[in-house]
Amino acid sequence: MKKTILITGGAGFIGSHVVRLFVKKYPEYIIVNLDKLTYAGNLENLMDIKESSNYIFEKGDIVDQEYIIKLFQKYNFDGIIHLAAESHVDRSISNPMQFIKTNVVGTVNLLNAAKNLWKDNTNNKLFYHISTDEVYGSLGKVGLFLETTPYDPNSPYSASKASSDHFVRAYGNTYNLPFVISNCSNNYGPNQFPEKLLPLFINNIKNNNPLPVYGNGDFTRDWLYVIDHAIAIDKIYHEGRKGETYNIGGFNEWKNIDLIKLLCKKMDKAIGNKKGTAEKLITYVKDRPGHDKRYAIDANKLKNELGWQPTLQFEEGLIKTINWYLENEKWMNNITSGDYQNYYKEQYG
Repeated sequence: MKKTILITGGAGFIGSHVVRLFVKKYPEYIIVNLDKLTYAGNLENLMDIKESSNYIFEKGDIVDQEYIIKLFQKYNFDGIIHLAAESHVDRSISNPMQFIKTNVVGTVNLLNAAKNLWKDNTNNKLFYHISTDEVYGSLGKVGLFLETTPYDPNSPYSASKASSDHFVRAYGNTYNLPFVISNCSNNYGPNQFPEKLLPLFINNIKNNNPLPVYGNGDFTRDWLYVIDHAIAIDKIYHEGRKGETYNIGGFNEWKNIDLIKLLCKKMDKAIGNKKGTAEKLITYVKDRPGHDKRYAIDANKLKNELGWQPTLQFEEGLIKTINWYLENEKWMNNITSGDYQNYYKEQYG
């Protein structure tokens, strides 16, 4: 079936992998990639598909209501996969308003445009909103986040994402807008902007720079390989039940400090360091405000209903990730010049 699908944030980390999968897997679809190309959006992520006949890139801002209305009129979208978001907790603490604008106002602009476009016919239409496990707050030492876990966000970032989730559900309930939501755990893999832990530390080890660890590093996260996440998004878009929420997780938990020490060992081996060299770079820094202690996702609903599960074990995914960054130095160097240097200095001193 021919469809025109809008993917927002498609030049970003997760979005670029989703765009690539849909462009290659569904030649009968027209995939429109909408991205503002802020610091984390990078068209270099999509060089391999930019000439594809079923791919269109549009540069624009979801906060611009008039622009979004015109875009929906231009393409008459059958589906929206909404990934565009401000996503870094540290940045949300220093500039919460930017997160409110993009994550809340931007999402509502898309919802309004979809509602008005589909008001007479919602058959085969879908608004798919991608969110985060951080909306659930922090877990104790035991237990897992379920789709029914009450929301308890602790940072401006997670509060903005929780708000956008609520608006998507409200538009479904109030206007019968067909929707689905997924909440994912920490993603890792190729093309991730190096403000996030793994690419930041890979780059720092390579350049013999300190590895800034918040507090004592005793924070637990579930880790999901980004390509597995893209496969899950494809599954949910095509097979998920409308009006439902699906948690997407990697079925593995790591304390930050344990993960960092494993990364150090793998990096020493990968770049020919003497054993134990990278670990000496670990530097403990003051913890950030509102730092959730533990996240862990129960992804069994997705596994049982749609048959999805991760294809990679964490260590296998970590080695793939390390190799990708080491083999793509030009990509990293282009990103870590200019504004990134200023941000890094402000964040870590």
